[in-house]
Amino acid sequence: MKAFRFHQHGGPAVLRFEDVAVGAPGTGELRIRNTAIAVNFRDVLVRRGTHAVRSFPSGLGIESAGVIEAVGPGVDGFSLGERVVCVAAPDSAYAETRIIPAARAIALPDGIDERTAASMMIRGMTARYLLKETYRVKAGDTILIHAAAGGVGLIVCQWAKLLGAIVIGTVGSEEKAAVARARGCDHPIIYGKENFVERVRAITGGKGVPVVFDSVGKATFEDSLRCLSRRGVLASFGEASGDPDPVPPRRLGQLGSLYVTHPSLGDYTASREELLATAGDLFDVVGSGKVRIDISKIYPLSEAPQAHADLEARRTTGSIVLVV
Repeated sequence: MKAFRFHQHGGPAVLRFEDVAVGAPGTGELRIRNTAIAVNFRDVLVRRGTHAVRSFPSGLGIESAGVIEAVGPGVDGFSLGERVVCVAAPDSAYAETRIIPAARAIALPDGIDERTAASMMIRGMTARYLLKETYRVKAGDTILIHAAAGGVGLIVCQWAKLLGAIVIGTVGSEEKAAVARARGCDHPIIYGKENFVERVRAITGGKGVPVVFDSVGKATFEDSLRCLSRRGVLASFGEASGDPDPVPPRRLGQLGSLYVTHPSLGDYTASREELLATAGDLFDVVGSGKVRIDISKIYPLSEAPQAHADLEARRTTGSIVLVV
């Protein structure tokens, strides 16, 4: 079968569409024929070398949906032809076929198609833990989400509104502001044109927000701290612009006894029970139509390098997906 691999770190051009042998699934594994594959910014960071790989050549991607075509020994609860979605290492999702751990596979409800599923699991489960566990958003809270027109951002905007929050979101353009506003962002703020610290303070009457969800990293981290109210929480869950500079603990006290955390999806879905509960919440809000998953562009699998280029150039909103 065909799969993307890379033999060195670099730009999108290092991705090679190669013939790769895939054998039978081992104990506790499934082999699935992919139909849809997510493109996450995490994949860009792996390709660049910001995140380490085990060895070269390396596959890429951990999130895909498809159909089970082989069941390994010791696996119960799954059957041939069943539709599933999976978020799991090792990097191997950019492929026509992949082997996955059955413990990380989730059966798809009838009302959710594979393209939607592949493009929403990491983003949607991330939005869920941010809003319901990292900081429990409640009715009346005013929150700040960076990259509000991105894949996680658009889900956070919608889900936060379901919880009764007022949503402030930063975006990169007027076009993205309109996209975010249509999905529940009450106050879009455009990077570069407006000072988001000043706007947040103005919107909140000088008080600041109890939580900032920041996937941008270095470029926004310091100002994110300055947006927080006393005892506020900065959830730094991504580094699109690079790792933030170190912050002395004393400074957090000087800014109002602030909390900083770097939450990870793996730690919020470490057990099978946590994974199914988190996915179940996501399936419920998407299946009911209360949260819409925006897929801004669909690429053939063979065009993965172009998808990466578009994502890095910020030419996309919402989710993008590869199809087989």
